[in-house]
Amino acid sequence: MATAGELAALAGLLADETRAGMCLALLDGRAWTAGELARHAGVAPSTATEHLHRLVSGGLLVERRQGRHRYVQLADESAAQLIEDLAARLEPRAVPAKGLRAAVASEALRRGRTCYDHLAGRLGVAVTEAMVGAGMLDVDGGFALTTYGKRFLTSTTGAELPGGRRPLARGCLDWTERRQHLAGVAGARLCETFLARNWVTRIGSGRAVRLTPDGGKALGELLDLDAAGL
Repeated sequence: MATAGELAALAGLLADETRAGMCLALLDGRAWTAGELARHAGVAPSTATEHLHRLVSGGLLVERRQGRHRYVQLADESAAQLIEDLAARLEPRAVPAKGLRAAVASEALRRGRTCYDHLAGRLGVAVTEAMVGAGMLDVDGGFALTTYGKRFLTSTTGAELPGGRRPLARGCLDWTERRQHLAGVAGARLCETFLARNWVTRIGSGRAVRLTPDGGKALGELLDLDAAGL
């Protein structure tokens, strides 16, 4: 059982705008260098290094070294879930975008993005709800793939369902749509497949993704999903 002090220490890791911003950036599921995160947060490299040391020591991030380069990324799916769940607790509010570029970037994130290793935003929610409607996901007795859903996952991704401790399917409350999108192994496999087949592509270097024409056609055939507006 965690103590009050341990819980306060964990909360303190995110009780700083720079560290919180770094964690939000890392929700794209990729590894970033300290320099990239420093530029993203608008702080000096030495300041970024201090913040990253705290996040790694606190267990939210892990450090990986490749040659002379040092990379950091979220420790695991549970760390990503914690950050996304906290973001979902915030009441949505309209914040005037600082210029056209910021407005376009904000809308792109709402339309589609990665949440660690699965799809989120309108795109992620639409795929999830289409799977529910097709009888692939059971959300009445929890959040689980049906037998049909398991067959769909293996046939679409070409990979067998793994064992292990990570849940096969998990609902993740989407902080922009306020509805659940699919996480867990199933969500990760689908996201990986969509990206590999160019059904979804990344927009720039951030978390935003967009559905391609081939992806819209594929989702229509696989899930009877109308891609208009996605």
